Amino acid sequence: MYKLLLVDDERLILEGISQVVDWGRAGTELVGTAWNGIEALVKIEELSPEIVITDISMPGLDGLGLVQKCSERFPDVKFVMLTGYKDFDYACIAMQNGVKHYLLKPCNENQIHDALVELVAELDEQKSRGEFVNSMKQRLQKVLPHVKEQFLKEWISNKTYGSQDLEYYQELFGIELNDKTVRLLLFRLEGSYEYEQLFALQNIAQDVLQETLLSATIGGHLLILLEDEGNTVQNSPLLKRIAEVREVFCKFYKMDVTIAISDADLMIHSRRLYRQTLQCLNHRFYLEAGGLITGSDIPSDELSGRNDIELDEEHICLLIKSGDQNTVELELERLFNLLADERLDINVTRSYVLQLYSAMIRLAVPDERNSFTSGLAELAEIRTLGGLKAYVKEAAVRLTAMYDRHFSSRQSLIVDKMFKIIAEDYKNAELSLSSVAAEMLYMNPDYLGKIFKKITGEKFSNYVTNYRIAKASEHILRSGDVRVFELAEMFGFGGNAQYFSQVFKKVTGQTPTDFMKPPQAN
Repeated sequence: MYKLLLVDDERLILEGISQVVDWGRAGTELVGTAWNGIEALVKIEELSPEIVITDISMPGLDGLGLVQKCSERFPDVKFVMLTGYKDFDYACIAMQNGVKHYLLKPCNENQIHDALVELVAELDEQKSRGEFVNSMKQRLQKVLPHVKEQFLKEWISNKTYGSQDLEYYQELFGIELNDKTVRLLLFRLEGSYEYEQLFALQNIAQDVLQETLLSATIGGHLLILLEDEGNTVQNSPLLKRIAEVREVFCKFYKMDVTIAISDADLMIHSRRLYRQTLQCLNHRFYLEAGGLITGSDIPSDELSGRNDIELDEEHICLLIKSGDQNTVELELERLFNLLADERLDINVTRSYVLQLYSAMIRLAVPDERNSFTSGLAELAEIRTLGGLKAYVKEAAVRLTAMYDRHFSSRQSLIVDKMFKIIAEDYKNAELSLSSVAAEMLYMNPDYLGKIFKKITGEKFSNYVTNYRIAKASEHILRSGDVRVFELAEMFGFGGNAQYFSQVFKKVTGQTPTDFMKPPQAN
């Protein structure tokens, strides 16, 4: 039942409507009456009705004024307006304020009943939509933590994510990320542990660390993304809260935790910060288990020097996809020369090569991916940098050739579509590369023109011109004597006989008139 308030300054009408209408049958309950708009406002605030039936003409505050005030204070209230013929213009104004239902006085109980039934149906539908939206919000709230965790995992491991992705996800999550200065915390449980204990550590950290933006379990570690407070690590209250997380966890689970904290930087550089926390955790070999490790605990040449090479696998993958073998080989040569110059630890160098090769594996088509994946084991057995380079280069050449074949095949299909369009539309004087691109293939005209020339060896406009002249020549041979202006109209020259003749002679070596003459005459 929806609560209803009845408003009219005429006692007989007010009492009459109150008594004759079967409110319950219409899905409503009459909870009160009012003599004018001023009293109605008070009753609306007290009784919170969903529906108000009101006369328009009333002293003090009329029905129209009541609607306008309620649209500001009680926007969800629905109105049914009672009006006479003279008030029809006012009814139109009321409808502009969202009132959809009005009844012309005098009205009977059936008319009021029908209006209420229609209004109750609207309210039921509105309520159903609201319940659906709330249900979806509740479901989203349940899965949102998992989405956030997955995003953080992929963000720190996937170089294809950029600032535009941050803008999308920060809107989805309702948090500012793109321009934030952040730090990363990486937690490692000492000794054997259950995943439940890692999740417990995550919950404790989220409760204690108020600056937490995102968190995720990754590689057996707990990763926390924090908003930086602008202090140095040594002077930051953050250290006390991190110590509290460790203390609470150790108290309940009798296990120690080693924690690495990164420098502060923009979110866009958080992959570097993640590598830094991994380096910090690796340095625990030289320290006691447990405790907090910061960048200041590690020699500067280990943190910022030679062992932080950017191989840029994404760039290599883009080159492979372009199908340009020479460029791919030159880039691989440059990268392996860089590794040779750095003279890193053998295992570190091998890890960079495996990282590069793993990125290449993702480019392989599913049918051939297994053969490339098996190469990881073979790479692990190669003992020289030259051998690693040769193996990776051979795999890259195979992938590049694969993409080149796919690219050429795709280009041929595009040109085949263009041939079909030309054959169907060559008589249209408006046929052009731009029209084909924009209206038919939805591609960039310049790109389309380059593909066409690469496959056919000639420009699109030249091909269309030659095609039209060939068709015109066939028509002349079949039809004999035909007027030049008709040929120009029929074969895409817009009726311009002079231009058609010039082009015809340039292509065939003869004017249309000479071409029409019998061979002996020529």
